[in-house]
Amino acid sequence: MERQSGILLHITSLPGDYGIGDLGSGAYQFINFLSMSGQSLWQILPIGPTGFANSPYQSYSAIAGNVLFISPKQLVTKGLLCEDEIRITRSFPPEKTDYDEAKEIKEHLFRLAFQRFKGDLSSFYHQNIEWLPDFAMFMAIKSQYNIIWTKWPTELKYREPDALESIRESLFDEIQYQIFLQFLFFEQWNNLRKYARKKRIKIIGDLPIFVSLDSADVWSHPELFDLDEQLLPREVAGVPPDYFSKKGQLWGNPLYNWEEHRKQNYSWWKLRFKKLLSLVDIIRLDHFRGFEGYWAVPYGNKTAENGVWRKGPAEDFFYSIKESLKELPIIAEDLGLITPEVEELRDKFKFPGLRVLHFGFENIRSNIHTPHNHSYDCVVYTGTHDNDTTLGWYRKNKKEAQKFIREYLGLHEKVEDQLVVWHLIRTAYASPARMAIIPMQDFIFLDSDARMNMPGTVANNWQWRVKASQLTEDLAVKINHLTNLFAR
Repeated sequence: MERQSGILLHITSLPGDYGIGDLGSGAYQFINFLSMSGQSLWQILPIGPTGFANSPYQSYSAIAGNVLFISPKQLVTKGLLCEDEIRITRSFPPEKTDYDEAKEIKEHLFRLAFQRFKGDLSSFYHQNIEWLPDFAMFMAIKSQYNIIWTKWPTELKYREPDALESIRESLFDEIQYQIFLQFLFFEQWNNLRKYARKKRIKIIGDLPIFVSLDSADVWSHPELFDLDEQLLPREVAGVPPDYFSKKGQLWGNPLYNWEEHRKQNYSWWKLRFKKLLSLVDIIRLDHFRGFEGYWAVPYGNKTAENGVWRKGPAEDFFYSIKESLKELPIIAEDLGLITPEVEELRDKFKFPGLRVLHFGFENIRSNIHTPHNHSYDCVVYTGTHDNDTTLGWYRKNKKEAQKFIREYLGLHEKVEDQLVVWHLIRTAYASPARMAIIPMQDFIFLDSDARMNMPGTVANNWQWRVKASQLTEDLAVKINHLTNLFAR
């Protein structure tokens, strides 16, 4: 692969009129900005429908799309809405996502559009028969009860055939509405991807290793997860204490029944990979180390401290996936406590791992994140969506650490903090790494209040948005120069 570079910016973080970024004009304008900047990669976060705390890593489905990404303006061109109907009557802070308002406004518009839709959904339905019927029914029932499925009436919780047949009849319109929403999402997404390809921009998607307990997947395939007789998890996912959290991170996702996955030849996983690769060009495989060994925390614990390591499916899993898909365009998110076994698994399949500059200025002789230790077969970031912005990170360092960072970058004692950030970006571009990905916040020198996520916390995450006015031609020219300078 050629040396490449790109920008990390989630769909929700795009400019838009409804309190959230979507697949409308803001997405197309960002692709234009990427092209003008000489970038060839656009990295996003998971695109599934978000549940708890609006986290893209806690989705109602491993395959469905987030309907909040649907652009109402594009529904006008389809004749499903009128200009007057989509006109915004209130203003939203352009730098922050308002999930609740976005849901309320878009839900109203989407139901109007559904009432007027006269098309045929049968072809789309049958093309997605492996997952769409269960997902549509799950969301329809959820709209009625508005609680986690483990608290639904017993006959629905355990998917008794007579109860499901009754629901298909009583909630027929709502099920069709959910199918309609997915039809719109995939139609708009595919159009955007075609435009990205036209501009020679590859999209890096994100495949979370775990799914939410409150998801159509766990409800419809409980045998694939480590659940007890009440369909509650015996143990849940997380990571032990690390750089991000002194008490570890308790994610709370149910763990897999890997033996059952093996018996089914990993068919559920193959479907996930296949569907995501129909939408993106490269997959960032979240929490890669969990496929070799994962941290299991007893269900009900308040922190992740008291977990144990359990063995994952390792190479058996990836051989099976590769046999099915042939090509595995995967970036392995290999941060955290990485063992030689994890490195061996990553290298066996030639997956590039991650290097994060924020981690690179301690123990520099042996630190893989230190720029002079980078190899070609990796992807370098200033920081990821879980890190502070680079400006915030630098300002939070102690004076001695700041001095060392400046000295490493060849900067004088007294320089503006923004110049340090730019030189860190420059260092990422100069790295031997095959790919360099920079969060959008770093290119516009934003402080900690623009951070996307604080691991181990629930509130106030996933909210930052870029303003259209910040995507300037001058910035694009500046990034383009950097790209050409380091042959990316």
